[in-house]
Amino acid sequence: MSKDHPLPEKWLQNQKAAKATQVAFDLDENFQYSIRKAALDTGVSPSDQIRMILGLSVARRPKRPRLTVSLSAEDYVQLAEKYGLPVEAQLDIKKRVLEDLVNYVKEQD
Repeated sequence: MSKDHPLPEKWLQNQKAAKATQVAFDLDENFQYSIRKAALDTGVSPSDQIRMILGLSVARRPKRPRLTVSLSAEDYVQLAEKYGLPVEAQLDIKKRVLEDLVNYVKEQD
């Protein structure tokens, strides 16, 4: 961009984020569980929980309540077989997975 047109604020924020360095910690399973549980109980991510423990600032941004899982092509093949769907029907497979997760939680209660 030319000097006549300053960078939009969003680009500047992305530029700051790009300079951050992710740091991973190899901790005993019990320590990891404790930190993850505290994060869950507090309603924050484990990363934000670590920042809070360290006394660093935490951006209070609204978070979408979601769970994620990585599904490989082989996973989609297995799920398609399980649900009797074509492997190309990934949206329908995701809907069925969601139903399974909801049913799982209901059975736990």
